[in-house]
Amino acid sequence: MPLALLALAVAAFGIGTAEFVMMGLLPNVAADLGVTVPTAGWFVTTYALGVVIGAPLLTMLGTRLPRKLTLILLMGLFTLGNFVASIAPDFGTLIIGRVLAGLPHGAFFGAGAVVAARMVAEERRARAVATMFLGLTVANIVGVPVGTALGQHLGWRATFLVVAGIGVVAMAALARLVPPLPAGERTGLGRELRALAGRQVLLGLLTTVLGFAGVFAFYSYLASVLTKVTGFSETSVTLVLALFGIGMTLGALAAGPLTDRALRPTLYGSLAALAAVLAVFPLAAPHKPLVLVAVVLIGAVGFMTTTPLQMLVMEKAQGAPTLAAASNQSAFNLANAGGAWAGGLALSAHWGWTSPAAVGAVLATAGLAVAVTAGLLDRTKEGGCDVSRVVARGGAAEEPVEASAPAGHRG
Repeated sequence: MPLALLALAVAAFGIGTAEFVMMGLLPNVAADLGVTVPTAGWFVTTYALGVVIGAPLLTMLGTRLPRKLTLILLMGLFTLGNFVASIAPDFGTLIIGRVLAGLPHGAFFGAGAVVAARMVAEERRARAVATMFLGLTVANIVGVPVGTALGQHLGWRATFLVVAGIGVVAMAALARLVPPLPAGERTGLGRELRALAGRQVLLGLLTTVLGFAGVFAFYSYLASVLTKVTGFSETSVTLVLALFGIGMTLGALAAGPLTDRALRPTLYGSLAALAAVLAVFPLAAPHKPLVLVAVVLIGAVGFMTTTPLQMLVMEKAQGAPTLAAASNQSAFNLANAGGAWAGGLALSAHWGWTSPAAVGAVLATAGLAVAVTAGLLDRTKEGGCDVSRVVARGGAAEEPVEASAPAGHRG
């Protein structure tokens, strides 16, 4: 694997830390700014909205720029957003900082996925993309706990100042390690949108929204389950959540080679395993040893879905793999918000603290159903798109693409 993937992973680490650390700092931020914790929840929501808006918008604006320059500029915007957050004197300024930090999130991972895939041999493309996403998983093991502790001892502004510093380091690493890569051919907005509106791409995005919503229906309320049902102390919750991050990392490590060998079977298997573990979690919740195992498994199989989903939409969006990959990040953030909302509905209905896990099992099953349907529909069509050829052309599809994808990338 080229060293340039390290630069992408460092950037992903910073982005992952910025996205999730606010959840642990909400009480501190709320108290400092004089708002309630539910009101402070807007600092999480507005980041996600920034991702959803910025992913397609900034991706389309960046199509005419060299890939390397695009990555550096996106990290520059991310760094600026976190710096604004670190000096925010009031609610409104912090909202602006969070939106600015969220805007480049999806576009960076979209462009980064294409860059990572272009730097390695065809049979290692999924592993390259998974390596980049390792930075995101490590953020949940190291970045979020350390950032939360830092914010609790030195103030939440110190956390975002450090994240801005990580952004500067990532920009330097990108400038030094990523080789010059040309921009994609100017295919035009109409062709980009038509590629994104393909049936297989839309089904892939829907699979992301439903399947990954199952993870966040569970994860959003895990801390409450651990204290109220399992009986862990509040000080122990951080360590258990770190186990979830370890599971995510294990899932990302396994997803790369498995996706390179068999894309759709990896997606089917991970979604099925996710639904199964979520379904039995309520039975394991009262027992500490079983909960620890379940948390690692859910993190692993949940994050194992990300690489095949990312590669799938890149493969099927013949004329716009970067836009599709970025839009998939918007879908992940819609899943985050939708999963938390669905889990909250179950709690509001007084179904019990473990009910969000059951809701997550239903959502993961729905995602599996969509994925299987898409696979069956894909088999009825001749050909398909070879992601290696699309990525190699930088996202253009001026001529028909032959059905030459390897077995692991065929529907």
